[in-house]
Amino acid sequence: MPVVVVAGMHREARTAAVESLLRAVPDAVAVHHDLDAIEGDRMPRTVRDANGVRDRGRPRMTRPCACCAVRDDLVPTLLTLAVGGAHRLAVVELWDSVEPQAIAELIAAAPAEAIELTGVVTAVDTDSLVPYLSCGDDLAEQDLAMAATDRRTVADTFARQLEYPPVLALACAGTPEPADLALLDQLHQTARRLPLGSPELARVATAGFDADAAAARHHPACALLPQEAEEHGVATLVWHRTRPLHPGRLYAALEDITCAALRSRGRLWLADRPDALLSWDATGGALCIEHAGPWLAALPEAAWELEPAARRVAAALDWHPRHGDRTQHLTFTAPDLDRDTLRRILDSCLLTDDEYAAGPGAWRTLSTAFDALLGVPA
Repeated sequence: MPVVVVAGMHREARTAAVESLLRAVPDAVAVHHDLDAIEGDRMPRTVRDANGVRDRGRPRMTRPCACCAVRDDLVPTLLTLAVGGAHRLAVVELWDSVEPQAIAELIAAAPAEAIELTGVVTAVDTDSLVPYLSCGDDLAEQDLAMAATDRRTVADTFARQLEYPPVLALACAGTPEPADLALLDQLHQTARRLPLGSPELARVATAGFDADAAAARHHPACALLPQEAEEHGVATLVWHRTRPLHPGRLYAALEDITCAALRSRGRLWLADRPDALLSWDATGGALCIEHAGPWLAALPEAAWELEPAARRVAAALDWHPRHGDRTQHLTFTAPDLDRDTLRRILDSCLLTDDEYAAGPGAWRTLSTAFDALLGVPA
């Protein structure tokens, strides 16, 4: 049984996309876990088709995390629906703040002889695009948190919903603003964008999906990042340098850099952490910098073949005769982006000629600014 995942924080747009798929594919059903209506340890689940609800269930939550509870119940429900081959498609409608990657990978790992993940779609109301990407509120402030420990923001959750799927289903009260379409195009340049009423939506949404390839496209070491662009007042800056960053100067400039763009992401290299590939992920003024493993050049050559092919290709494209794949590769996207000023700030955080000439031994002693955030370097 083919399965399509439909995500999105814009509830009306998401539900409309699901209804469109149910009408387009005969004998299709949709599964939805309503996390607004949890009572005690029971979580409502509905199965519906184009004519309405066919079945209601209230599976018991064995864990306090709502997303974990959905994961526990979803695949068994899909496997039950697949029995007998009565359904030509199952649509999984995710709740508002559920990100599609984890659910897509869960379904892709299920028994292939019973169900097959064939597509992932995020439904987007273009009128709300910039407000959601600008919203630094915690999900809990909007009653969208999945658990008491959920510290995600509206903006970063929405950005990941936008950038993961190959298909975006667009809703709009009128004609979409050219600037909004330009922003979508620059954030996710390979996505197919289709209006909700498009007859192509069902065909494109069920064309096939490779969860492993999708994961590789979002891993910091080999992420498919936006390209330099400018259209309808929306611009993307690609900052690519082969000199390490001074940890103290970068730390002092974090607020200016983070707030300069609506969305920024990529990988970076701090001078005092020569082996650590660091990921940069910022939306709506909130920044996350994390360890993303070692640079390929920091590994023994014998270990390179154990790395995914996409990682090795990305490293080869960045390879420097002295530093290997260590690099700065950050992208910044926003309406009215001041690229010149942002580029100057970023360049000012690189090692100076004298600092660079001092060599890696001296680089490790430059600053401890990131120690509290990332831990003391090895």
